[in-house]
Amino acid sequence: MREFKIGNTDFKASAVALGIMRMEALTADAAAKTLETAFDTGINFIDSADIYGNGASEKVFKEALAKSSINRDQLFIQSKGGIVLDQARSHGSFVFGKRYDFSKQHILDSVDGILDRLGVDYLDSFLLHRPDPLMEPTEVAEAFDKLQASGKVRHFGVSNFNPQQVDLVQSAINQKLIINQLQFSIMHSGMIDRGMHTNMADERSISHDGGILEYSRLHDMTIQAWSPYQFGFFGGTFIDNPDFAELNKYLGELADKYGVTKNAIATAWIIRIPANIQVILGAMTPAHIIENAAGADIELTKQEWYNIYFAAGNDLP
Repeated sequence: MREFKIGNTDFKASAVALGIMRMEALTADAAAKTLETAFDTGINFIDSADIYGNGASEKVFKEALAKSSINRDQLFIQSKGGIVLDQARSHGSFVFGKRYDFSKQHILDSVDGILDRLGVDYLDSFLLHRPDPLMEPTEVAEAFDKLQASGKVRHFGVSNFNPQQVDLVQSAINQKLIINQLQFSIMHSGMIDRGMHTNMADERSISHDGGILEYSRLHDMTIQAWSPYQFGFFGGTFIDNPDFAELNKYLGELADKYGVTKNAIATAWIIRIPANIQVILGAMTPAHIIENAAGADIELTKQEWYNIYFAAGNDLP
């Protein structure tokens, strides 16, 4: 498994991470098998959030880790907080927020709850889950200082933030933000579309993220790509979807060439971008984890990368 440094740390993490959002649906034994399969595949990074499964995903992970042969210190464990759940609309893996909350107390309480559910003494990283317009950066700073001083969190980051929001938080805190988790895939490629359509007047020239890819590279922040096989906002997978026939045809040709699956090629397409983008896999089936993670060790040619981009319906100006 290809590895690279996370942010400006000395920690070398797998290019593919295991997201446990759907782990709440597994038994402890099945989750242990999932965890061990991921680890044996070379995945040493776990991504979670306090809202996943309304907390149940982290509880199942705790049981799975205890049943596995993996030591906690062999993993980089990350979680996120800041979304207050709407209990009336949330069920199973489908969770909805009713507000965001980055107050000092909510952050501290969120981390305490995460540590208890995961059954660990510390998080390697804690991310602010979504930008809160009511955020007071000084409160975030106080919470981060307390969490770091107590040893509960080693590193910090954000999720779904634009460059100005990152700068706002960074201006107040004493720690370096090392991660920004963002939706990115072949069919959700806005962060690269805009760069290639600079000074144009077409739809792809519109900036929806403030140049977050370039910003992250300049500021040594690791981008983590969530929903790597999805189109739209949880619109479904584009893999083997008849609505994306041309893309799947070409993905199939490359899958045959490299002896892997279409999902693996989709993984390789993200990792081929020279920005050390880490791919978050949400698969809970051992076979799917192995298949999807195989893309981390495939280096597409530059033309293959562009051909995939074209097959997804994109063009060059």
